[in-house]
Amino acid sequence: MDASLKELQVKVENEALVARKLLSEVQNVIVGQEALLKKLLIALFAKGHILVEGVPGLAKTLAVKSLAGAVNCHFQRIQFTPDLLPSDLVGTLIFNPKEVKFEPKKGPIFTEILLADEINRAPAKVQSALLEAMQERQVTIGETTFPLPEIFFVMATENPIEQEGTYPLPEAQVDRFLLKVVVSYPTFEEEKKMIERMGQSVIPAISKVVKPEDIIRAQGIVSQIYADPRIEDYIVRIVSATRTPEKFKVDAKGFIRYGASPRASLYLLYASKAHAFLSGRPYVTPEDIKAIGLDVLRHRILLTYEAEAEGITSEIIVKRVFEAVEVP
Repeated sequence: MDASLKELQVKVENEALVARKLLSEVQNVIVGQEALLKKLLIALFAKGHILVEGVPGLAKTLAVKSLAGAVNCHFQRIQFTPDLLPSDLVGTLIFNPKEVKFEPKKGPIFTEILLADEINRAPAKVQSALLEAMQERQVTIGETTFPLPEIFFVMATENPIEQEGTYPLPEAQVDRFLLKVVVSYPTFEEEKKMIERMGQSVIPAISKVVKPEDIIRAQGIVSQIYADPRIEDYIVRIVSATRTPEKFKVDAKGFIRYGASPRASLYLLYASKAHAFLSGRPYVTPEDIKAIGLDVLRHRILLTYEAEAEGITSEIIVKRVFEAVEVP
């Protein structure tokens, strides 16, 4: 390990304490869901956003709310409904009779950590307003453009049960999320422990263990994590294999309508760096890419009707891609 990597190793070890503090504090409240909590931290440290799909009652809201409490960040929760308007999210112009002019009134999107609950219940205009703000990190109200806070992290949730009266996210727009995580039911032991903890007269409370500036500093270290040219080549080959599976001998003929976009390559690199950071390493390994690859790619591969008819999911395709593409 050369001198620069050794120096980076020390920085990573110091800043990784922030992640451990956060995870430990949130786990005082949340039982199980360790994978979700780690993915939340990966998205946060990689300056990305996360889409979480799962049935109600799996602590999705509690997880991000606890994270916001532990970071001592400003937190807003928006319950998306079919009658929501873009102005309810980003804000609008309000007439000031004293000054005889319109003044901007900022909406709840001007926060550091935002929970967009049941995003698929809101109409396309509202979804677009949120996704545009996520991408541009700024909001225009009237003729004035306002930057969003330096820490701006969105966790959106989707309920897969009720599809009637919902507005599925446009497939091209879902690409704006760094990760899409599918949350499953807790194990028997986890659920038992949850009942024991939450059944007490005093429910555990979250303490503020990290400052926003700690998160910003850690994000800077994550961006410095080293990725060897062979690792970058591996990432590009994985993403290319979703577009031309036959070239990489992936068993997916006739199943893929559209492969992952170039944004997937960038996001896979960012997420892998954040994963390496949480592992306390100053460099990315193929294991980092494999560990986070499914969550980066599952929502970026559009399947054909033949795939759906045969019960082939994007998760199956991603697993086949990782099996076929040679590891450096």
